[in-house]
Amino acid sequence: MPRNLLPMSDAHAYPHEPTGVETRKLGFWIFLSTEILFFGTLITTFLIFKGRDFPGIKLTDVYDIPFTSVSSFVLLMSSLTMVLAHNALETDDQEKTRVWLLATAMLGAVFLAGQIYEFTEFYHKGFELSTNIFSSTFYVLTGFHGLHVFVGVVLLLALWGVGQRQRGLSLNEGMNLEFIALYWHFVDIVWIVLFTVVYLI
Repeated sequence: MPRNLLPMSDAHAYPHEPTGVETRKLGFWIFLSTEILFFGTLITTFLIFKGRDFPGIKLTDVYDIPFTSVSSFVLLMSSLTMVLAHNALETDDQEKTRVWLLATAMLGAVFLAGQIYEFTEFYHKGFELSTNIFSSTFYVLTGFHGLHVFVGVVLLLALWGVGQRQRGLSLNEGMNLEFIALYWHFVDIVWIVLFTVVYLI
């Protein structure tokens, strides 16, 4: 049926008609694709220098895998609370949506606090940003991930604040929650890769 003969509701069902995907969602997936390339470049750079012999203290001399494992578990648990928030909104349980959004933000904040503590300990033990080129790649890689977690926490708190102020989230804000959930899960997946590459291998 020609577009001009479609009912008004159908004519605007897909703002990005050639792909059949909602325009904002398409744009967000493109954004995540660029993020994958960004982190892929940082990880590749890190791996190039990992294992080489550089002057100064080594990462293996200062890191604490049990501590980082606990921080990693906290961040992964935040993916569960994010799913619970999204599911609560789908069932129009506004109170639980706000609770789980806040819980996700708090877990992200705990992870950030752990990362700041870890970086501080590394610095005091002599593993600094300027120690050697390997330490520089480590701090840039993990630091940028921490920055992404921080942005996610801010977005979660902002959406939680909107829900508190309006006593609920609208359908439009529900789409925003879906975007934030995708971003948050992406950040968690990236950390699984980083934890494996940087600390375990």
